[in-house]
Amino acid sequence: MIVFKSLRYKNFLSTGNNWTEINLNKTKSTLIVGQNGAGKSTLLDALSFSLFGKPHRNINKPQLVNSINNKDCVVEVEFTVGSNEFKIVRGIKPNAFEIWTNGSMVDQSSHAKEYQKILEQNILKLNHKSFHQIIVLGSSSFIPFMQLPAQHRRDVIEDLLDINVFSKMNSILKEKNAVLRDRSKEIKYSLDLLDNKISTQKKYIDGITSLNDEFISKRNADIENIRKDISTLEKENVVCDEFVQENQSNMQTELNKANDKKQTLLQYQAQFQTKIKALVKDAKFYEQNETCPTCTQNIDSVLRDTNLAEAQSKAKELKEAMEQGSKESAIVEETIERFTGLANKIRTELSTISSNGHTISRMQTQIQSYQDELNSKQSASGDLNKANTELNDMFDNQKNINSDRYELNENMLYNSVMTEMLKDTGIKTKVIKEYLPVINNLVNKYLQVLDFFVHFDLDESFQETIRSRHRDAFSYDSFSEGEKQRIDLALLFTWRQIAKMKNSVATNLLILDETFDSSLDHDGVDNLMKILYTLDDDTNVFVISHKGEILDGKFEEKLEFYKDKNFSKLK
Repeated sequence: MIVFKSLRYKNFLSTGNNWTEINLNKTKSTLIVGQNGAGKSTLLDALSFSLFGKPHRNINKPQLVNSINNKDCVVEVEFTVGSNEFKIVRGIKPNAFEIWTNGSMVDQSSHAKEYQKILEQNILKLNHKSFHQIIVLGSSSFIPFMQLPAQHRRDVIEDLLDINVFSKMNSILKEKNAVLRDRSKEIKYSLDLLDNKISTQKKYIDGITSLNDEFISKRNADIENIRKDISTLEKENVVCDEFVQENQSNMQTELNKANDKKQTLLQYQAQFQTKIKALVKDAKFYEQNETCPTCTQNIDSVLRDTNLAEAQSKAKELKEAMEQGSKESAIVEETIERFTGLANKIRTELSTISSNGHTISRMQTQIQSYQDELNSKQSASGDLNKANTELNDMFDNQKNINSDRYELNENMLYNSVMTEMLKDTGIKTKVIKEYLPVINNLVNKYLQVLDFFVHFDLDESFQETIRSRHRDAFSYDSFSEGEKQRIDLALLFTWRQIAKMKNSVATNLLILDETFDSSLDHDGVDNLMKILYTLDDDTNVFVISHKGEILDGKFEEKLEFYKDKNFSKLK
């Protein structure tokens, strides 16, 4: 858990050359007040800049330096992670970026981006996007979770559930697969070359061998039969191996395409359903209203009939599109099933290759035994013994190379399975499926506390469905600003709860920037305060507001910012 302890800054925005220091874990709740422009939200910009090198609001970096002093802009934040103490120092004019751990500065990389990556990935385990979903709810440049595109929503949730490691593993696995493919080509070339040498060596041995003895003749016949069996097994292995080589890459590619198409069809179906709901809403309006509820004028019947017919026509088109999508989905499912069967066939072929390899090894051992007997019986020249030894060495080399090849193919198959598991549709989807019910339950619980009685549901594609009592399903954009803010608050508290459960990006700090001043009504303010009162004792809440008279007495501490000679100061 990240425990933020203190923040201090000078010559930052409207702050002068004297340090402004804020204790971040002194009290459970702190109210920050002041007139507009007094520097209340500077706290957010300073904290964001110190951790990520960019402010909370949409402000260019050169504008962060106080325009009067125009130099020596410094921001420092101190926090702990477990038993380790950290201090981050950033400055502009002169530029500075330092990470201190337990009193010692972490060695700086040659590039600031690498140094920032160390901070975000190894220490904070939190990026700028997740920072605004877990720690801050603001009214400036903050983009609520529900307004993020689907991929950015996925990034936030993967950070929360600490499963982005699978994406890194997938990248590493791709690099390993490339090395394995190159190695496979090298082994194939070596085997082809060795086969030619063995064939030439066999011909040489046959030319210098005289088989006059019955025993030698019988033993050589035995050896030849075994070699035929070996040849049969090797041919079978070649067939199996060719099947694996021809189908493995294509199978994986087609399976990936089918899974991608499945995801695309799911998204299209979700879009069609949304459009159908909109058409149904328009049709109901014209069916149930003969006069305009806004201007009370009669709605022309021809216009009503035309719009109804148009809505029905569009609904029919969408229905046909959805039916076509269902047919395509069935075809995709059949394709996935077919290529899954092909993968099972490939595994069977690899098992056959491995089994044949063991049998070949046993047969070659038997050949060696017979060959030893022949060497003791026959009176052949030293060249024959040397040739047989060389041939056996070739067989041993072939055996070793084939063993390497079988092991390599097995590794490639395992890696292809792991690649499929590490994709977005693999392990990560399974983990997300496990947590989606928890996420939805927590959001709905907080919505009820906030007196917003709707049913919120987030699906695997991170698309929302919000159902209100006695009404059809709605999206986030269907609601008023006050209702949206209740949803944003419910999600903020949900993400913090999930982060604490996973211990991924849990933190003591929660900052609400003018949340009480915007779209919340009186009941909304009271309900939000109820949630804040129930937070754990290790949570430190900062509420920034310019309506301090409404919130006076509800917080343990009050900080007031004011302007003195155009500089922001803290009383």
